[in-house]
Amino acid sequence: MSRWDAGEYDSTHFYVTDYGRGLIDLLAPSAGERVLDLGCGTGHLTQQIAERGASVVGIDSSVDMIAQARQNYPKLRFELSDAATYRAAAPFDAVFSNAALHWMHPPEAVAGSIASALKIGGRFVAEFGGKGNVASVVSAAGFNPWYFPSIGEYSTLLERNGIEVTSAVLFHRPTILDRENGLRDWLDMFFKPPLREEKIRQMEVELRPKLFQGSGWAIDYRRLRIVGYRF
Repeated sequence: MSRWDAGEYDSTHFYVTDYGRGLIDLLAPSAGERVLDLGCGTGHLTQQIAERGASVVGIDSSVDMIAQARQNYPKLRFELSDAATYRAAAPFDAVFSNAALHWMHPPEAVAGSIASALKIGGRFVAEFGGKGNVASVVSAAGFNPWYFPSIGEYSTLLERNGIEVTSAVLFHRPTILDRENGLRDWLDMFFKPPLREEKIRQMEVELRPKLFQGSGWAIDYRRLRIVGYRF
C-alpha cells in the first residue's frame, strides 16, 4: 500500500473534496439508505453523505487516510480495505466514489467488488480521471501509474460485471494550483511511486510553458463521471 500524507492532503489538496460536493448532489442520498464510499480518503465527503441522513461506510486502502478519517469523524464507520477484494456483509443501496477509481487495480476486480456490494437496482455514482487526464504530466513523466479509461472502456467493464450505465460524461476540468510550487506539491502527493528530485525539476521546466498561468499551475484534468444501476 502506498504511503499518504493525510494531513497535507487535507490542508493543501482540499479541491478534491470541493469538486466532489456536486457528485453528492447527483448521488442524492436519502434517510435510511445504506451507502458505501469507495476510496473515502480523509472522510469529508463521507460525512456529507451522512449529513443527508444515509448510513454510510467509508473504505480506503491507505492506513494514513483511514486514520485521519477516523480522527476527523469519530462517529462514522471507516474500514481499511482494498477495493479489489472488498466484500460487503450486506448489500448497499448505493456505491459512491470520488477521485479514487483511477488508483485502483486491477479495474476488473474493482468493478466486481462494486457490483457485489450493490443490491439489485442499487446505484453507482462515481467520478475519476478519464482518458486523457493529466496528459501533459504523463507525457513529461514518461509513464502512467494510473487507470484512465474512456467512456466505452469503462461502461463495457461495468456492464460485464452487472452494472448498466445510464449516464457517462468525459469532460475537461483544469485544476488550478495557485502557487509557484503547485506542480511540485501535486507530484509529491499524487505520483506513486514517488519521483526523484531531479525528475521533478526536469518536469517543472518542461511543463511550465504549457501549464503555468499567472501565479500558479493549471493541471490538465479530464474527468469521467458515471451513473449506473445493478441489474
